[in-house]
Amino acid sequence: MQVSALVAFSLAFAALPTSCSSWMERDPGGSSPGNSSALRADLLPQGVAVGDISSDSALLWLRTEGPAIIQVEWASLTAWERASKLATVREPMSRTAKLTTTAATDYTVTIPLERLSPATNYRYHILIEPREQGNQQAPTKVAARGEFTTLPDQTTSATVTFAWSGDLGGGGQCRRGINGYPIFDVIQRHNPDFFLFLGDTIYGDHICPSPPNEPGAAFKATTLQEYRARHRYQRGAKSLRRLLETVPVYVMWDDHDVRNNFAGPYDEQMPTGRQALQEYWPIGSPAQDPHRLYRHVRYGADLELFILDTRQYRSRNADPDGPVKTMLGATQLAWLIEGLRASTATWKVIVTSVPLSIPKGGNADVPGYDGWAGGPDGTGFERERQVVVDAVLNHKIKNVVFIAGDVHWAQANAYDPDQDDVIDFHEYIAGPLSAPQGRFASTREELHPRQIFYEAGYHNFGLVRVTKESFEVRVVDEAGAERFSHVVSARR
Repeated sequence: MQVSALVAFSLAFAALPTSCSSWMERDPGGSSPGNSSALRADLLPQGVAVGDISSDSALLWLRTEGPAIIQVEWASLTAWERASKLATVREPMSRTAKLTTTAATDYTVTIPLERLSPATNYRYHILIEPREQGNQQAPTKVAARGEFTTLPDQTTSATVTFAWSGDLGGGGQCRRGINGYPIFDVIQRHNPDFFLFLGDTIYGDHICPSPPNEPGAAFKATTLQEYRARHRYQRGAKSLRRLLETVPVYVMWDDHDVRNNFAGPYDEQMPTGRQALQEYWPIGSPAQDPHRLYRHVRYGADLELFILDTRQYRSRNADPDGPVKTMLGATQLAWLIEGLRASTATWKVIVTSVPLSIPKGGNADVPGYDGWAGGPDGTGFERERQVVVDAVLNHKIKNVVFIAGDVHWAQANAYDPDQDDVIDFHEYIAGPLSAPQGRFASTREELHPRQIFYEAGYHNFGLVRVTKESFEVRVVDEAGAERFSHVVSARR
């Protein structure tokens, strides 16, 4: 697999000094105050997305329809507004090098915006210079304007709200009508600080017949071009584009981003599905490990997310559970345990695409249990799950919450694995965004869960509000109705 566009651009960007420019010089019309996004669909038909925001950086994703020369310039919102009032004053402006989008990455690029300040509003412009046509050089155009806010540093206590869900377009429930997936408009109306997209961003192994769905996805993806086409199909939903243009996103994959219940090292389609995923989402894989997807997000003093990759390193589902069976791989498992142990955040949130205690049996084609919980055939990943649980108990790590999806219903569990009548952690499950209802399976008892809530039969997402004192969770359906709420007070 070739080096990603993000890595290639990072190498070029690292040596580039910031430069000065003026927004008013570039675009006399400006953008009206309060606009968080303005985009020319003819130049960026799949929209834009900002993701993996930290206190000092962000990733900006875009795709051009064909080869084009792009450049991004950005500054704090204060600097933009000062420039709009004093057009003759040159304000400091950061600007990337020029970069040409190419067919090698399907004309996508993820651009790092670095050396930012914590808890600061930024505005960006995406400039596009179409490739030369004959002897004529087309003029540079402002293709998009947008804003985002960096995260507070880890010494600052700040309330944060975020939404999460997964499972988009499964079982033939794909884009319908111009908005495609109206649940994204419901999420946007809640104005979350970010959206956590918890896998199955496509259903590459499902066919979307047309009608009733919009045309363009009536095939199963097996090649790189087909996986790319399925990602483009999802971006055809205006509601998804609107969300991504205004709400930052953190993305992880799950099985249908490749095919049902896959185990990464043993699936020949995994590298192809992974490449398409990384091309179409702003995911901050490190240059020294460009395939790595797991990562952590620190949001101020009170929240740290550990976003797990439960696919790429796992053993075969059909292998019997035991000392050598793994879902995370040794390196990721050690990273998680050390991160939990060292975290100073009030709330430690473990983001796992598959749930802790709901048995997800396979079938004759893909045998074995796909989630953490096992079944009567002796498969599952409960031995490694217990390693994580023991770390929480032995290190007395408080205020641990698991966020999950995958099973196509909403559920909440409280766990007391050591049976001392003190809840050691909670688990909240949401989804699907658009897919059939899952087949209910009773929660396994090994971790001694208490089921707080279970409901199925509708599309949904989870909505979280985090403060130093509490962790509040709601489940909201696609019509905007609240189906469940639960508040956990922080343990000191």
